[in-house]
Amino acid sequence: MKQYGVSEDQVYNEFHNQIMNAWMDINQECLKPTAVPMPLLNCVLNLSRVMDVIYKKGDCYTHVGKVTKNNIGSLLIDSIV
Repeated sequence: MKQYGVSEDQVYNEFHNQIMNAWMDINQECLKPTAVPMPLLNCVLNLSRVMDVIYKKGDCYTHVGKVTKNNIGSLLIDSIV
């Protein structure tokens, strides 16, 4: 940030815009038929979703909090199916 003379807010906004654009690209590409099998695309999409949840509000992988524990419990322990 110091090297380019930009503020922390500007960097945050730029990263946020790049992430939103990436999600739009991912969603649009999953709607188009491709040579790649859909089950493989679903695996990549699900990994992206997990990374988004884990790192959305900070590093919840290294610093597990109550929200992350509740998400894991809901998925594995209290699952609907």
